[in-house]
Amino acid sequence: MSLNAIIESLIFAADSPLSLDRICDLLPEYEREAVKAALDELGRFHEERGGGFYLAEVAGGRQFRTRPDLQQYVMRLAKARTSKFSPSALETLAIVAYRQPVTRVEIEYLRGVDCGGVLKTLLEKKLVRIMGKKDIPGRPLIYGTSREFLEIFGLKDLKALPTLKEIQALDEAPHFERQEELPLGQDGVKVEVELNLNL
Repeated sequence: MSLNAIIESLIFAADSPLSLDRICDLLPEYEREAVKAALDELGRFHEERGGGFYLAEVAGGRQFRTRPDLQQYVMRLAKARTSKFSPSALETLAIVAYRQPVTRVEIEYLRGVDCGGVLKTLLEKKLVRIMGKKDIPGRPLIYGTSREFLEIFGLKDLKALPTLKEIQALDEAPHFERQEELPLGQDGVKVEVELNLNL
């Protein structure tokens, strides 16, 4: 049995991304360099074959993922299992992701509202975790994102989060340019056309 096949079966059977360290722990009879080379080869193989899934680097490990361009088909299967996040949950999650480690008081200061219930929900969904206690009077809990957060959002690590500049670019209004009137139709009707220059 080839090392590639063994690693492929482990990743396929795992319920979360497998790191290089974890795979090496599971396969002590193989050298670390051989395992790493096999992982890289598997990644290239699945990328080049153009199948329905590929080997993604997420949450500090490797995991098989369906290709993004096939999402519309996979969603038909997953419709019953999808869960939506409220705007307040997404806002709180974004604050935790970008400001971690962060206390509840700091989150509430930024949001301007109580967030106890939202934090509890995010903890139950395992998107946020308690990282410990802050070394200040009262020793409040500090929160950070979890490995599941990275998995759900398809992030290799926290450095893969979009920057503030990238987020602001999404909100920018498209620039339009007015074009000359164009004669259309047999009856000489004219219309004004706006061209989106960002397309």
